[in-house]
Amino acid sequence: MDELKKFFLLIWKYRLVVVIVPLLTIMVTFFIVRNLPDVYWSEAQIATGIVDETQQMSFTDDAMLQDSRINQKFINMIEVMRSKSMLTLVSYKLIIHDLTAKPFKPKSPLLKELNEDAIKHAIDVFRDKYQKKESLNLRDPDQNGLYSVLRSMEYDDESIKSSLGVYRLGATDFINLDYTSESPDLSAFVVNTLSDEFTNYYTTLVKANQRSSVKFLENLLNQKSDTLQNRIANLRSYKINNRILNLNEQSSQIMTQSADYEFRIQQAEKDIISYRGAIANIDKRFDPQDRKYFESTLTDINQNILSTRAEIHSLYDKYVQNDFDESYKKSIDSLQRVITSQINSQSDKYIYNPLNTKQDLVQQKLNLQLQLDLATYGLNSLKRHLNFIGRKFDNLVPHEAVIQSFDRNIETVSKEYQDLLTQYNQIKMESEFPIKLRQTLVAMPGLAQPSKKMLLVLLSGIISGAFCLLVFFVIFYLDDRIRRPMELAAATQIPVLGYLNLVGKRTLDLKGIWKNLHGTAEMKEFKKQLRSTRFEVNKELALSGNRGSILNITSIGEGEGKTLIAACIAYTYVMVSKKVLLVDGNFDHSSVTENSNTKLFIEDYLKTGEIPGADFNAGIMVMGNRGGDKSLFELADEKIIKERLDELKTIFDVIIVETPPLESLNKAKEWILFSDKTLSVFQADQSITAAKKQHIHYLSTINGKFIGWVLNKVKPEGKVTEQIELATVVE
Repeated sequence: MDELKKFFLLIWKYRLVVVIVPLLTIMVTFFIVRNLPDVYWSEAQIATGIVDETQQMSFTDDAMLQDSRINQKFINMIEVMRSKSMLTLVSYKLIIHDLTAKPFKPKSPLLKELNEDAIKHAIDVFRDKYQKKESLNLRDPDQNGLYSVLRSMEYDDESIKSSLGVYRLGATDFINLDYTSESPDLSAFVVNTLSDEFTNYYTTLVKANQRSSVKFLENLLNQKSDTLQNRIANLRSYKINNRILNLNEQSSQIMTQSADYEFRIQQAEKDIISYRGAIANIDKRFDPQDRKYFESTLTDINQNILSTRAEIHSLYDKYVQNDFDESYKKSIDSLQRVITSQINSQSDKYIYNPLNTKQDLVQQKLNLQLQLDLATYGLNSLKRHLNFIGRKFDNLVPHEAVIQSFDRNIETVSKEYQDLLTQYNQIKMESEFPIKLRQTLVAMPGLAQPSKKMLLVLLSGIISGAFCLLVFFVIFYLDDRIRRPMELAAATQIPVLGYLNLVGKRTLDLKGIWKNLHGTAEMKEFKKQLRSTRFEVNKELALSGNRGSILNITSIGEGEGKTLIAACIAYTYVMVSKKVLLVDGNFDHSSVTENSNTKLFIEDYLKTGEIPGADFNAGIMVMGNRGGDKSLFELADEKIIKERLDELKTIFDVIIVETPPLESLNKAKEWILFSDKTLSVFQADQSITAAKKQHIHYLSTINGKFIGWVLNKVKPEGKVTEQIELATVVE
């Protein structure tokens, strides 16, 4: 907030500049624009048909265009309208019109210089270039001269482009064109001509592209068709040569047969195991004698049964080989009935041991042996046929890989062919329809536009005022000068004991101030600041605990007001009845000596040690110097100086020494060695440079002797006071 206040004070200080500069700018702008001609504005409109659903064809996907593609199309069309080639055609039409009919604007001086032959030649060249849609060749001197004629009339492409506006109307399907000129007919002519030229150009370009696309796709479609037919013929030849009808169906049948045979093999193996177990159990129930008798009596019958079995085996083998044909199954069933009757016939004979009644077991064993023989022989036949099916399937595997490769190639080419066919049909149909681009609004000569003269005048004043404020802000931002005690304390990290305003007097009457002879507000404020500074200085001196403390008053540079501050502080101590000795230790600029007319000099005192008239009770005694380029140690050695100063401490309550500035290096530092406290005067309204930072660092490292700053020549806020170099002190 404080920084903002400072900025406003800076503006207030230079308020005349902030007011006068915009006023001058306004007046200059007014005289410049007062003779500007009126301008006329005309507008045309073109419907593109890109997002207009009423113009979309059902077989196109324009309605599904994304916003990005739509915007890109509009941008491309707008850039074509603003292109040099398109505006050049408008330039030709304008100049041809002005050369052959009533011109839109007064002829330029260059155009007036052309004679009839030159005008005829210019018309011929411009018409030829317009027909060929070519730009002028600026390397040709003749055509370069014609281009100069265009520029002189402001009919060149750059001049037209500067006053031309081409933009899409929101998110609609329309593109607006507007042009501003000093002639209403000229404005209408430009936008209408540009609309016509762009519509013709765009229509021609689109139709040419469509024809080229149709021809290209037609050739490509024929190539893809030939490729597809060749690959289909190759597949057909491969199947014929390898006797393959339908590989997938054949493979499926083989797999089905293989699974069926595997199931039958498992069933036969299961039956064999069960038959063998049943026969073994029956054999265990016969003793060896019964079996011997039984086998001897059944020899003939067994031979018949074996013969029938052989026939069944033969039929069963054919039955398996012919994929279990039902006709063979009937023959097998018939023979099984025969062998059953043979077995039953042997049971009619009394061939058993009369002691045994095992007719049923014998019957069961014979039937089981017959089933075992059939199952065993059938298992072998099934395994042989399964191996044959496996070999047949293995022969189909290589064909499968080749045919799949053929199918993939055919599928790829077929898909490409279908895509191309779809594109071809779409572009073929689009080429038969008219172009959707058309001019929906024809420009007409318009009325004069509201004058912008006052707006330009106001803008000039506002901009110049804003520029002034910006300049002052930059000055304020870059200005690091110290103006207030708080700023000095923050910049140096050293306390500020007080400050004194810059007073507008060449002669400062200290007695008059303390006796209230000057009742101005300025002097009252100055008196208040002196008291505050005395209080802070006295508090620091009291910390030293010695009577007759030596206070050095120095500064970083010359002319910062040490003499004034020393005299003011000395007089404040007189007002509290103190004996004060004011010593002029600045041999280069003896201001205290010159203002006091004293007869007591520091050079004499250091030699003799005598102070004439030092028996007064209170007041100021001034000890001057005779000047010259010398330092304190050049007058006496350190021991004598210390003794003489100690004597002065016993006589005076306060000893104030104005020393040379720190810029003089050792001259100031010699006095600081003998001081109890050091006070530095800092003149307001100056920056802290790198050189000053070195002196500030020195003051902060002199073993606590430095008590702080007194800021001098502070300008009161809100007032501009005349700066004084030095105020003469009147006692």
